Amino acid sequence: MDCLRIGTRGSALALRQARWVKEQLERRHSGLRCELVAITTTGDRLQHLALGEMEGRGVFVKEIERALLEGRVDLAVHSLKDLPVELPEGLVLAAVPPRGDPLDALVSRDGAPLEGLPPGARVGTSSARRRLQLLLARPDLEVVSLRGNLDTRLRKLEAGQVEAIVVAAVGLQRLGLERRPAHRLSPEVMLPSPGQGALAVESRADDHRARALAAALEDRASRQEVTAERAFLRRLGGGCRVPIAALGRVRDGVLWLWAG
Repeated sequence: MDCLRIGTRGSALALRQARWVKEQLERRHSGLRCELVAITTTGDRLQHLALGEMEGRGVFVKEIERALLEGRVDLAVHSLKDLPVELPEGLVLAAVPPRGDPLDALVSRDGAPLEGLPPGARVGTSSARRRLQLLLARPDLEVVSLRGNLDTRLRKLEAGQVEAIVVAAVGLQRLGLERRPAHRLSPEVMLPSPGQGALAVESRADDHRARALAAALEDRASRQEVTAERAFLRRLGGGCRVPIAALGRVRDGVLWLWAG
């Protein structure tokens, strides 16, 4: 069987996620060999800009999708929250694997939770959604823009640029950083981004072989949850400039959606 090329960003977290997809595909399909292809995206190149300052949507996926459309890769793996609700013509969401933790987590230098941070503490995030909810919970905090991959933001925290950062809990888990003191933020305090915690496996619509291979990773409940969240996002026409949050959960066959 020919090699299946999987496009991904080059960050430590993105490579870890793509490697998991590679291993799962090879485990489920005897004789299949997969190769990871790291691709630099606009969001990776322009880390000096806040997300809201970048032109267009899909700043973390456009270059990978272009490689997919041009046939340079056969599948693409994204953090689903980075994927615009409208896919380019010719591409489909081939699989949504079992979702990880969708919630956010606060990591502070001294291990303090959100309510234990001192007045005026600097909390780093580049997300308008997180900024708004942080200030609703703690109006006294100073929320500062902090770009970079997860490992970069953790280094900035240790260097003393901020007293705490807010990140996706699943990123800490996937990078094996669970032992680091982190406080998961309840949805009542911090409702997550649509699609957070989930992976997206994207393919060309006409590549039936790649779509069939990817379908082995599909998780029905995860697909239902993120579909509801993305439908809410589509309805509001939101992007990285708009603080939109949504969390879908399938419980006993019923889909619940909290959004705002």
